[in-house]
Amino acid sequence: MNQGNNTAVPDAPTGIEVDSDALRDRARVLVEGILSRRTTNGPFKPDPVSREHQHLLMRVAGAAPSHFNSQPWRFVLIEERGTIDEIARISGHSMRTLMDRGLFFERYRRYFRFSEAEMEATRSGMYFDHLPAPLRPFTRQVFTNTGLSLMRTLGVPARLGEDNRKLVAGSPLLLAVLLDKTEYVPGELSGFYSLFGMGAAMENIWLTVGQLGMGIQFVSTPMEIPEQWREIEALLKVPDDLALMALYRLGYVPETISRPSIDWSSRHRKRLDQYVFREDCTTPEHG
Repeated sequence: MNQGNNTAVPDAPTGIEVDSDALRDRARVLVEGILSRRTTNGPFKPDPVSREHQHLLMRVAGAAPSHFNSQPWRFVLIEERGTIDEIARISGHSMRTLMDRGLFFERYRRYFRFSEAEMEATRSGMYFDHLPAPLRPFTRQVFTNTGLSLMRTLGVPARLGEDNRKLVAGSPLLLAVLLDKTEYVPGELSGFYSLFGMGAAMENIWLTVGQLGMGIQFVSTPMEIPEQWREIEALLKVPDDLALMALYRLGYVPETISRPSIDWSSRHRKRLDQYVFREDCTTPEHG
């Protein structure tokens, strides 16, 4: 029964039975998919991503919620080898620049962990458990000024830049994510709403790739260097009414994955009582 402006949810039509076991199975598959979400730090297979899978990823992105159904996101699917190689070059150069200048460490040092004990205590951040052999004796000094000097001497920034270039160049598909500037207005609520919707759209993609035997990784380094980001905007011919927000690389995941020169694990998650409260912000939720 409807009362005022409230809308009642109708009962299931007569004669249709709800299969509770099937519903539980669907919920279990969904939750398992969410909890098994991964970022692929290693290389992909060289196989092209099928057009069917590309369009499926775009459909799940388009199914995300957005403010007033504004759907502010736009996407560019990139398979052209010349474009991928150029973005790879920019990405590798950006990584080398970040390392050479020490910018990476200055900006993100607070997220670095160097032991299981640190990860267990914070249950957040990145555990650097894979380093080039010459650096392993200096694990805790790697991300200090002294460590940076050592890395330069050993040629680590150049090596990392080349690793990054190869990862991007070896990806069969890149995805550029943009926002419509008529909706995305930084400093206004519409800017927040647009980012919220874009995040939901990308999470839909991220959760779907695993079900397709695929992986995905954020290509972040060009964003760290403004002039490099402008090169990519020009390469993709981004018009004035769109804002380039992010780049991702996608592909099918091989059976065995080799790790980059410097790599990390980030599977730890905070305990419930570290980020959930009951009734107000003074009572942690335990569970």
